[in-house]
Amino acid sequence: GQDEWGQAATKDILARWIKIRSLNFMRGRTFLNKFIIIDEAQNLTPKQMKTLITRAGPGTKVVCLGNVAQIDTPYLTETSSGITYVVDHFKNWQHSGHITLTIGERSRLADYASEIL
Repeated sequence: GQDEWGQAATKDILARWIKIRSLNFMRGRTFLNKFIIIDEAQNLTPKQMKTLITRAGPGTKVVCLGNVAQIDTPYLTETSSGITYVVDHFKNWQHSGHITLTIGERSRLADYASEIL
């Protein structure tokens, strides 16, 4: 029925259009006309972020997602995180932008835990 069609369409979109790649396999690659999402970027070092962003070829857009309050890499802090590094270094470039979301979307419990823990 309709539900099966929706699942099949979702699988088709995922298989055709969305590729998930490990950071370990990015060196030497160039992405042409792609839309790249770097998720959990708060856990990457500045060097790792540079490795990823410098893979962008003509027509490629890069979006970095992350929350410095959720860093779980032991050797990174809010000031040494790759996402902080990128935001700071791109802040004056006319072709970049930075958005900070101020409201949590998970739950009151998650918001409270984020504040007190």
